Amino acid sequence: MEEFYLYNGQDSYSVIIGKGEKGTKKIVWLPEDKKKEIVVENYKDGKSKKEILNIVNEKLNPQKIISVKLGMEKNVPLWEVTYLDESERFNYDYYDFKTGEWLKYYRSI
Repeated sequence: MEEFYLYNGQDSYSVIIGKGEKGTKKIVWLPEDKKKEIVVENYKDGKSKKEILNIVNEKLNPQKIISVKLGMEKNVPLWEVTYLDESERFNYDYYDFKTGEWLKYYRSI
C-alpha cells in the first residue's frame, strides 16, 4: 500500500493505491456498502494526482490546496480537490479519474 484515502460523498469508500502481484500500480475502491461492487483500476489508466493539481492550479489559481483524494460518485471514480480561494473560503471540485474532466463543484463554503 502506497496511499490510502477515506471518501465520504453520497457513498463512503476506502481507496487504496498500491502495487498488484505483478508490480503494476493499482487503485482499489472499497465501498462501505457491501452491496456495491469493489472497483479496481490501473493507476496509469487515469489522471495522476500531479496532473489534477496542474489542472486546478491553471484554471482556479487557489490560494491554498487543502487536500487531493480519490473517491467515487455514482460509480464514477473521481478526484476530489479541496482548496481555499482568495477570500479564504473552502471550495470542493471533482474531476473524472480517467479523463480529468471537471464533474461538479461546491463553492464558498
